[in-house]
Amino acid sequence: MKVDLISEHADPLAAVGGVDAGGQNVYVAALAVALAQRGHTVTVHTRRTCGSQPASVSMAPGVTVEYVPAGPAAPVPKDELPPYMAEFTERLAGRWAVRAPDIVHAHFWMSGQAALRAVQRAGVGVPVVQTFHALGTVKRRWQGEADTSPAHRIATEREIARRADAVLATCTDEVHELRAMGVPEQRVAIVPCGVDLTAFCPEGPVAPRTEGGLVLSIGRMVPRKGVDTVVRALRGVPGAELVIAGGGEDDAEAGRLRELAAAYGLECRVHVIGSVPRSHVPALMRSADVVVTVPWYEPFGMVPVEAMACGVPVVASAVGGHLDTVAGAGVLVPPRRPRALSRVLREVLGDPGRRAELGAAGARRARERYGWARVAERTEAVYAQVIDGKVGHLAALGG
Repeated sequence: MKVDLISEHADPLAAVGGVDAGGQNVYVAALAVALAQRGHTVTVHTRRTCGSQPASVSMAPGVTVEYVPAGPAAPVPKDELPPYMAEFTERLAGRWAVRAPDIVHAHFWMSGQAALRAVQRAGVGVPVVQTFHALGTVKRRWQGEADTSPAHRIATEREIARRADAVLATCTDEVHELRAMGVPEQRVAIVPCGVDLTAFCPEGPVAPRTEGGLVLSIGRMVPRKGVDTVVRALRGVPGAELVIAGGGEDDAEAGRLRELAAAYGLECRVHVIGSVPRSHVPALMRSADVVVTVPWYEPFGMVPVEAMACGVPVVASAVGGHLDTVAGAGVLVPPRRPRALSRVLREVLGDPGRRAELGAAGARRARERYGWARVAERTEAVYAQVIDGKVGHLAALGG
């Protein structure tokens, strides 16, 4: 089938690690390739962010990325994109009026709004599947006044969830949130994010490291990722070192973490190294004794699954997708609780046998549940159900 993926701000070819470049970029890229490997023709539509970008790029066999002119040909924070979504929508409608896909899969709320409107304006009757990746209600609950989302985001997400032919939730917690929004559960299927099991595996290169316990935190440099909780926790873990990877070394959040470490006298044990090339991440994870990811909230969380696939013990906050992925194969802790995290880190770092058990359990779960081939197969099954008009059977695909 011809599949069009809409990802307005998350370019699958963009470097990962910036404020607005993270898990969704990886997800869209990997899903596109995995669907193409199953014989589908995939086009990813994303907003043009550079004047020199070509209109179309071949990303992999069967996968094309098309850059949509909408607003300035420059990076724009995703929360400032709504004024340009009307143009994005019109461009999609024009393309679909000429060549309509068999199904549209929108990623993030603005993509969903644009996709539904573009299908209607093009008059093509193509079904739309929605993956939110993050819900405005959850973001507002945790960030409060610090939430920079447009005021109409939550209302728009409710409208998208009601109008889309199906909604793919990445975890059980998201299903509960969607149900609270009034989305019938039979129109929701759980399809998790995936992991590249070839790159992220226990065997392979290991990055250089020092002696002693090594804790790794990797991800975007934004406050809600809770890296400051890890820095505070390190005070109660004598001798351990913390490597913080992600973002740029000059990012405001990176500077704040360095200042926090210095205030606690930890500057010699906390190393903020900035962005790491995607190809180097598995080796960095294998070098760690434990990977810690303790965000305030997390729609899915690709970092813990990638670490698990590498056979590295994971300690994660008991929120969102972690309740599906890490529970029973890693250690869950309450978010924003440094003392609780300190206690767990001392226990895990001090017990090589437990680390080995956790690493083996995580690798086994990643292999069994989260390979991209399986994720693509489940996504394809939803597409087929939607195209055949059997939306009421979606719930059977979850879990």
